Amino acid sequence: MTDAFDWHGGRLDEAHERFGNGDLPWLDLSTGINPRAWPVPENIGIDWQALPTPSALATLEQAAARHFGVDPALCCALPGSEIGLRVLGRLLDLPGRHMAPCYRTHTAAFRNSHTGDPARCEGRSDAVVIANPNNPDGRILKHAELQRWLSAQQAAGGWLIVDEAFADAVPETSIAGLVGAGRNMIVLRSFGKFFGLAGVRLGFAIAPPPIVGGLREMLGDWPVSAAAIAIGTRAYADTVWIAKARTELPVRERAFDDLLHRHGLVVKGGTCLFRLIENERAGALFERFGRNRILTRPFADYPHWLRLGVPADRNDLARIEAAFADG
Repeated sequence: MTDAFDWHGGRLDEAHERFGNGDLPWLDLSTGINPRAWPVPENIGIDWQALPTPSALATLEQAAARHFGVDPALCCALPGSEIGLRVLGRLLDLPGRHMAPCYRTHTAAFRNSHTGDPARCEGRSDAVVIANPNNPDGRILKHAELQRWLSAQQAAGGWLIVDEAFADAVPETSIAGLVGAGRNMIVLRSFGKFFGLAGVRLGFAIAPPPIVGGLREMLGDWPVSAAAIAIGTRAYADTVWIAKARTELPVRERAFDDLLHRHGLVVKGGTCLFRLIENERAGALFERFGRNRILTRPFADYPHWLRLGVPADRNDLARIEAAFADG
């Protein structure tokens, strides 16, 4: 397997080159993005000629803050949470610490990043980056444990950064409500995963005021596009769609687990947007799915792992079933 596929998901150009043409469109299960996206209204009214106004940006951040349950003054829009994490690496300018397994940017965004116990500061200030729920194994950490780690970092002059990219579907896991002045904690949220609109490139940092101010200074006057502002503002206000998605996602997750179990695969972990399987045939399964124009996510450091996004409907499940038969 090549780095093109085991770095992150969404490598359809490389998949086309590797597996060639086919009669079926690609079914991209390599990411943890909701395949049933929030339906963008045709009349959403994006002004492509004017620069986004400060008031429009503030309205977006207020809508997002209501969804997160936080003070809007602590909420800063980002051109994607991945970019936000990299900007925080420059802003905090601290060595990084993470828990394996983790999202690759967690290790790349901070200098001298290393694996270590977040509760052990060992006499130095670090930026500890934790995903909750975690990618790719779906690990969920209790609030008490995160608070313990925050206390350790606070005492050492470090920071705790909690990446909540997959928290929208399970809002009870979020610790965003504990962010505030005087606490060395930052929470990152992603728009594209739960709402299924990754191409919008929108995320948020929930952080103490000095960090919000630093992010705004580094990102400039127009951190996100007019399209991101218009779509994000409307989507976060659509409480009916949000509630429906939170109900439907676990149902699709269970249907997918049933299919995987029928084929002798054990689900190691995941969320309602992706499942992680561990099997000695993981590499062969990646190739088999690829031949059937289904893209999944392998891992160089864990060759027995394969992550698959939860399919959208019965038609996608049927394609996966057919790929299993193509052995």
